[in-house]
Amino acid sequence: MEPTIFIIFGITGDLASRKLLPALLGLYVKKMLPKRFAVIGITRRSFTREEFRESIRSHMNIKQGQFKEEDVKHFLDHFSYEQGMFDDQKMYVSLAASIKAIDDRWGQCSNKLFHLSVPPTLYEGILTNVAQSELNKPCADGTGWTRILIEKPFGNDTNTAQSLDKLLGKLFDEEQIFRIDHYLAKESLQNILAFRFANNMFEPLWHRQYIDKVHIKLFEKVTVENRGQFYDGVGALKDVGQNHILAMLALIAMDEPKSFEVNDIRRERAKALSKLIPITPRTFEKHIVRGQYDGYISELGVRPESTTETYFRIEAHVKSPRWKGVPFYLESGKAFAEARTEIDVYFKSTSCKPANAKAFHGDDPKCIEKQNVLTFRIQPDEGIKVRFFVKKPGVTLITEPKVLKFRYADTLAHPEALGDYERLIHDAFVGDQTLFASTDEIMASWKFVTPILEKWGDLPMKKYKKGTVEIE
Repeated sequence: MEPTIFIIFGITGDLASRKLLPALLGLYVKKMLPKRFAVIGITRRSFTREEFRESIRSHMNIKQGQFKEEDVKHFLDHFSYEQGMFDDQKMYVSLAASIKAIDDRWGQCSNKLFHLSVPPTLYEGILTNVAQSELNKPCADGTGWTRILIEKPFGNDTNTAQSLDKLLGKLFDEEQIFRIDHYLAKESLQNILAFRFANNMFEPLWHRQYIDKVHIKLFEKVTVENRGQFYDGVGALKDVGQNHILAMLALIAMDEPKSFEVNDIRRERAKALSKLIPITPRTFEKHIVRGQYDGYISELGVRPESTTETYFRIEAHVKSPRWKGVPFYLESGKAFAEARTEIDVYFKSTSCKPANAKAFHGDDPKCIEKQNVLTFRIQPDEGIKVRFFVKKPGVTLITEPKVLKFRYADTLAHPEALGDYERLIHDAFVGDQTLFASTDEIMASWKFVTPILEKWGDLPMKKYKKGTVEIE
């Protein structure tokens, strides 16, 4: 790969420390970064060169012994920083000069990759200043691309998302824009496509004739912890529903793409999201539940009168011949008994037909619950499992459930396996947008979510205890 400068706005922030910098270090150790690369951090604080590197080292979320100290030291040798306010045009002039100095030292124009590791409220100012400083343009000789990585949430509703997208469209070309939803980069989520379309066992059954329902769950054991002030202005639906959960729905509901090239895959994901049937006022309370765990309003940074949800459950439907009448249950909550993200696909039970029920299930009145279930476990203990039924030993034909399992832990030790942020950064370097959300996907998801947010306050708030297993 050609020489590249990675510019990180908010390099001393939480996201950079937890996700971005450890991923960069991982790629460096795996020799998956350009031989010539530099990282310029933008921060409001002032440091000496050594203080800056020591600050980065101490705040990086890496485990003891995860990397050799020699590798960490050489990695940090590629770092420098610019001190200044994000809205100060002079800082961008200084940044442009620093980039030019690196280019001069390397003897060629470098690529520039910007990452906005800052609150979304700062996006517009940073993007505008980058463009006004002409940092979004290639070098005079036409070499050296510029790309920009933008984190979720991409807007707060349809209007703000459209406004941000319009601004980006003025300042950058679509192939320069990489909208991050890190769930799309998880190996276990990517494998849904391979599982569906590389095997002929299940895709013929991927139809309302055979599928009863789909349940997508994203449960977190943690509370809002030290993110109370941020979370209270967002809530569960915007934090994980509009992005992570709808991204999972798209992979389940999409049709087979014409090819597995980036544009075809993104197009089919967007089509699936665009076919979500809007929740109407008449069905609002029937199809949606929102909740808040006990003690939430006592969390640091949370308003005492807060009505922000920490839990939601939505019954969604996709308007297509494939999915007509099949409910997609979308559910997420904090402070649950365990952290678990998974997708359950329930197949209709043929053994519960009146002619078969007595033979297969005896006098069990819950025959209808005995369904084949295909589960994609996204995290933790990533894997795929199938529940099926076999005959119990004995003289009768009564059945019992068994499970076939595949664990990603058996393959993730492969040297080519990458973490989600490692994969995203790598793909941004090489220009592959497959695992990044397109404009059409973003707009389709907000089109479904925004009407819910507009009536959100009309729903009763269910209270639930920390350590909950499920909410009725």
